[in-house]
Amino acid sequence: MNTLAKLSINMKKILIVVMALGWFHLASAQQAEPTPSTQHYQFALDSNNIMLGDQTVLKIERTNTYPTLDDLTNSSIIALRQWVDTLDGTLFTALTSFEPGEHWYHIGDDSVLMTVNDVPNVDTTSVNIRDINNIMRQPYTFGEIMHVLVYFWAFWIIVAAAVFAFCYFKRNKPLISTPQAPKLPADEQALKDLEALRLKQLWQQGKVKEYHTELTDTLRQYLEGAFGIQSTEMTTDQTLEAFHSCPFHRGATESMLGQILQTADMVKFAKSEPAPYQHDLAMKQAVDFVTQTSQAAKQAASNEDNPTEPSNQN
Repeated sequence: MNTLAKLSINMKKILIVVMALGWFHLASAQQAEPTPSTQHYQFALDSNNIMLGDQTVLKIERTNTYPTLDDLTNSSIIALRQWVDTLDGTLFTALTSFEPGEHWYHIGDDSVLMTVNDVPNVDTTSVNIRDINNIMRQPYTFGEIMHVLVYFWAFWIIVAAAVFAFCYFKRNKPLISTPQAPKLPADEQALKDLEALRLKQLWQQGKVKEYHTELTDTLRQYLEGAFGIQSTEMTTDQTLEAFHSCPFHRGATESMLGQILQTADMVKFAKSEPAPYQHDLAMKQAVDFVTQTSQAAKQAASNEDNPTEPSNQN
């Protein structure tokens, strides 16, 4: 028991000694680190004598710890802003004051006297206060007049060009019209388009749908141009019904048109695969249809222009 008691007492003494050493080391470290209020700075003021509200610049040479704006502000002098010269490490601080008089400005463990001069009183009764003079008017120069005229005429030229362009575009006419070749008759244009389609050899390349679509589009455009039938906006049945009402239609031509349109519908909508001879047959029927209907229309027009007179019977 005596041994344990002695050991406990010794441990307490050792703990007290360690705590004392730690406290001494902490106090020494705090005392060794300078604070802005006790550190010595190498500084200079641009001017020790300023007017009320003016500014002067405080320059502090490179140091380990720079004072902040709060450190450099007191009851009579205000630190406004700071910046550092990155080349030599000099700290610049803009100072001002709104309290006239002499102020001892403390910087670290040193101080400097700064004098702030008040604005002198002005006796307004002894000053002749005058009204503001009128604005002096100078005559316009030739260059100024020409400058205005250039802008004036440029504005109206732009307006005229805009109106001109608007009128032409509104009527779907180009600004520069070029002579166009005379439009071919509907039957000649249709035969020309059919021949161009044949030379493309679309169905031989496996483009069966494209072939029949272009073929029927050519015939529909022919019906619209030659007979006024709006076939491009009609179904197959509506097209056949409209063609049937034409006075010069023939049963053979109507049958050819129906067969061509129905074959194309089967290809486009039912994904049918006609035999190779049917592609050539559709082309031949289309050419025959255009040729026969155009001849019938021309014959009907000729009969209307030259009607035969009935012979006199005794």
